[in-house]
Amino acid sequence: MEARHLGRTGLRVSRLGLGTLTWARDTGERDAADQLKTFWEAGGSLVDTADVYADGGAEYLLGRLVEGLVPRRDLVIATKAGSVPDPDRRFDCSRGHLLAALDASLERLRTDYVDLWQVHAFDPDTPLEETLQALDIAVSSGRARYVGVSNFSGWQLAKAATWQLAAPGTRTTLASTQMEYSLLQRGVERELLPAAADLGLGLLPSSPLGRGVLTGKYRSADPPPGSRGASEQLAAFVAPYLDETADRIVDAVSTAADGLAVSPLQVALAWVRDRPGVTAPIVGARTSQQLTEALSVEGLSLPDEICRALDDVSAPVHRYPDQDWSEL
Repeated sequence: MEARHLGRTGLRVSRLGLGTLTWARDTGERDAADQLKTFWEAGGSLVDTADVYADGGAEYLLGRLVEGLVPRRDLVIATKAGSVPDPDRRFDCSRGHLLAALDASLERLRTDYVDLWQVHAFDPDTPLEETLQALDIAVSSGRARYVGVSNFSGWQLAKAATWQLAAPGTRTTLASTQMEYSLLQRGVERELLPAAADLGLGLLPSSPLGRGVLTGKYRSADPPPGSRGASEQLAAFVAPYLDETADRIVDAVSTAADGLAVSPLQVALAWVRDRPGVTAPIVGARTSQQLTEALSVEGLSLPDEICRALDDVSAPVHRYPDQDWSEL
């Protein structure tokens, strides 16, 4: 699999990442092992997890598998901290919480360091400079090699990255941002992608298949058994993309897939993988068979005319102040 640099860093990652959101919850140890081995054998390196996935179970399972199945040196392990299972406070990005969470992640992952450590979300109740200081400490102590953020808005990302760049040599430069991005969710193009490009951060798109909707599996009235839409925990996660707008985009993706003799999954994934500023979409699969289909996109490049058609049918509405002033 082709590798790409993560932002303006020396870290190279596979241009598809393996997500572990469902590990230790909907995906058991055997299926997770099959996925990791399939991904590694295909040349994949970037594996993304978080300390709250399955309440730490995903990290624990990944640590067990890496120890006995795949050489640690072949993987780029990325994890996140800052989300908390507390109804009164969804995020805690205080220095104390983040560093304690990192130590706990390292213990579950059975490793001395993570390759990429990410703040899971912006915490409005903690000074941003305190949050960023935790990233500096993580890198200077050797517990993290690179750092990034996740689910930051454009202004939050710009503020964080600029703060880190303001003191060269003393603060750790952000390497990446992770955000949802697909043909069904192009909101990052408004401010976040331009900010990331200007500041030298790589984008790691989550849910690149529109939470599974772009595969075409939800075109019938009832979600198929075993799908996220049929899952008690994840049905609400999929529901926002089951509307008429999504149907129109899914139809276009299916038409393109028919014309290219590939699957809708491959078309949707190739589109986001090759968007400007994207480093590596994070693909979450329930089985190794689903992952194998996603990995088969490696040899696919969409023709320009199909890219333009998909761009047009999925184009978000950007009005003032984002529209071209010449149009006003």
